[in-house]
Amino acid sequence: MPQAVLRAVVPLLAFLVLLGSGLPSTALAACLGAVAQNTPRLLPASYRPESYHLAQAKRGAPPAGQVRISFVGHATFLIETPGGASAATDYNDYLRPDVVPDIATMNHAHTTHFTDRPDPGIRHVLRGWPFEGKPARHNLSFKDLRVRNVPTNIRNWGGGTEYDGNSIFIFDAAEICIAHLGHLHHRLTPGHLADMGRIDVVMVPVDGGYTLNQIEMAEVIRQLKPPLVIPMHYFGEHTLERFLSLLRDSHEIVLSDTSSVVVGRQTLPPKPRVLILPGPH
Repeated sequence: MPQAVLRAVVPLLAFLVLLGSGLPSTALAACLGAVAQNTPRLLPASYRPESYHLAQAKRGAPPAGQVRISFVGHATFLIETPGGASAATDYNDYLRPDVVPDIATMNHAHTTHFTDRPDPGIRHVLRGWPFEGKPARHNLSFKDLRVRNVPTNIRNWGGGTEYDGNSIFIFDAAEICIAHLGHLHHRLTPGHLADMGRIDVVMVPVDGGYTLNQIEMAEVIRQLKPPLVIPMHYFGEHTLERFLSLLRDSHEIVLSDTSSVVVGRQTLPPKPRVLILPGPH
């Protein structure tokens, strides 16, 4: 089978198996860079995705000074701000939020992280890979939300390196700095860390195979030092538990009953926390 076909089909098959298994100027400047012991369950009995999606479509913006983060699935989150802006991460054809976001960010390691057919109602589509030989560079302000990217490299299917083939997207609103690591394949350099700046919340892929291995991904978290870590992209509970075992001594492990969390500057956990939001991974 040609490599291009494998590149599209292999992750898609894995993902289908997964599904079957059931700003004000002061805020926009907040995160500028230099440029428990019980094994958690993925789907607690109280989790009701259908009621969540209904509520998502009806509820309003989060309170002033707070940001709502909702897990849609795999590597896609919906981020909503007090000023009414919204952004969806790794927007794709398979899992989408029930509301059309103002901004969609995408990476292209696999087809479950991007689409060539974004909803026409999206105002800004930010692709995280090179265009015409130049790295992606985004620095967008919309209402009270700022979105920018920090390019990183990825492995290609021939065993080489695609330089700047992934983007870490940074979302800055309500003085909260959120980083979505995308399909990260390597540890961060001092330059990456300087460009990212302070990070309060990080969405981190923890599969340990398609992306960076779990030991080094845990080191990335230690590099970033975020108060709140949200795992994504792990395909199964056993994989997640292996990753959590690397952080139990340094982080509180919390399993949420709902797919959504509201975060504010004053409500960030005093001790580093891993928050598991239920949904299709």
